[in-house]
This record gives sequence, C-alpha cells and structure tokens, in this order.
Amino acid sequence: MIHFKKISDLHEALDIKPPQHPLFSAAYGERDTCSGNTILEFSSDFYIIGFKKLKSGSMQYGKTKYDHDRGSMSFTKPQQKVVFKNVELEEKGFLIMIHEDFLPGTVLYNEIRKYSYFDYEVNEALHLSPAEEDIIWNLYFNIEKEYNNNTDELSKAIIVSHLDSMLKYSQRFYKRQFINRTELTGSTVTKFNALLAANFEERKTKNIGLPTVSLMAEKLNISSRYLTDLLKQETGKTALELIHLFLIGEAKNLLTEGELNISEISHLLGFENTTYFSRLFKKEVGSTPNEFKANILN
Repeated sequence: MIHFKKISDLHEALDIKPPQHPLFSAAYGERDTCSGNTILEFSSDFYIIGFKKLKSGSMQYGKTKYDHDRGSMSFTKPQQKVVFKNVELEEKGFLIMIHEDFLPGTVLYNEIRKYSYFDYEVNEALHLSPAEEDIIWNLYFNIEKEYNNNTDELSKAIIVSHLDSMLKYSQRFYKRQFINRTELTGSTVTKFNALLAANFEERKTKNIGLPTVSLMAEKLNISSRYLTDLLKQETGKTALELIHLFLIGEAKNLLTEGELNISEISHLLGFENTTYFSRLFKKEVGSTPNEFKANILN
C-alpha cells in the first residue's frame, strides 16, 4: 500500500493536473477524465472529500440499487486506507484534499475532528438529493473559484469558511439520511439487540468477555462510528450506552432470580472484575448490586 505525504504525488497517481497549493487542492472532473481500469490502494497525510456519481455496478455504495441514481459524498481522514478500484463516473465529480498542515490556526483544526463521518466506510457514503447536490456544488465552486484565483491574505480564510459550511451541511444531510432510511435503521437496531442477546447466551458457555461496539459493528458489517451515529439518531443513545443498559438489565434479572452471587453475575456478564461491574451498576441504577438485591428481599 502506498502512503502519500504530498498532495501533488496523489494528483500524479490519479492522473490529475498538479495542485495550485502544496497543502490544499480542489479537483473537478468530467466523466471522460475520471474513468479507467486501475486499482490504487493508499493512505495519506490529508483529509479527502469526494463527490461522484458512480456507474451502476462499478462500485457498490450504500445498500440498495437506488443509491446508484444519487450523488454520493465520501470522507476520509489522514492515515485511513483508501481504495480506488476501476472507478468510472457517470457524471461530473470533485475531490478536495486538505493536508493536515493546512489546518493549524483555522477554525477547522478542531472542528473537523468532530465529524464522525470521516470514520465511516465506503458503503456508508452520504447520498444526496438533487436539492442537496445543488448546495454542495455551490459551495464547491466557491472553493474552486478562490483556489484558482490569485491568492492573497484572505484566500485561505475564505476557503476554510466554505469548507466549514460544506462539512456542517454534510452533518445535516447524514441526519436526514438516517431518518429517511427508517426501514434500514430500524432493522439495524433490531439486529443490534438480537446480537446482544445472542452474545449473552454464548457467554453462558464460553468465556468471551464483554460485548464491544467494534464487535457488534463487525457482525453488522458497518463501521463502529456509523453504528453509534445510527443508533443515536434512532434511540437517543450511543452503541456503548445501549450495551451498558442491556448488561444492567440482565444483571437486574439475575439479581432478582437470586440463584447467583454478585461475583458470579459479574463473571457471567463478561466483566473482568466485580468492582467494575458494581461501579457501572451503581452509575446506571443508583444503587450497588448488593443494595438492589437487599431491596428485593425486603
């Protein structure tokens, strides 16, 4: 796998004309200039924002055929693995590359780290409606205009301002995507809860430890960040919070049955030590396991 430290080197690998700035680039492409039978696997020192309409069948984005009819935005961060495989566009697209060293001293230095969609996988791309596409394209062309003009002391600030707006709109559109895909979202919540129940049953015969967000996400074939954001939108709670609630619910049931002591319950639930279990229980319930059990007996 290739690692690119310079934006100009990635431009060359993608057969894009050299960038105007060593730490930032905005590349616009038509269908004929963004197609080919090539495979490029790489990581880099920059954030990459991409927009494209892929030809149906050349790469899978999203979960349904319908996604091919819409423009898709993808977001990758420094050190993240990226694979371009036989990419062929149906229509125009763009790539924005932002080197890590471009951001210090700007509002985006901290803000960009807050957008969890930079940790999403390729099949979790943002699919835009026509109206949303217009907003993104207007912002892109404002960025490109400033990027291609003669630079002055305000150029970077103006570019950063438009980038900030693009990222904020993307956050809004992802929330819309979660809401619109209620069938997919609801299915994921149901599968998530089923996996937790299955994991608990497995722990009765195997010492497999606590269920983790990464384990649940892997079984659902989505990234941890996407799972957490999807569950947060649907339930108001993160994946980790839901795991904790499930474990505490099972703990309450076991304490009520009264057949196991605190240490045995802690071990059955997957906790490495009773102290951690008791601390989490008190945080969620407001009383220790022993106090909860005593209240039941009274």
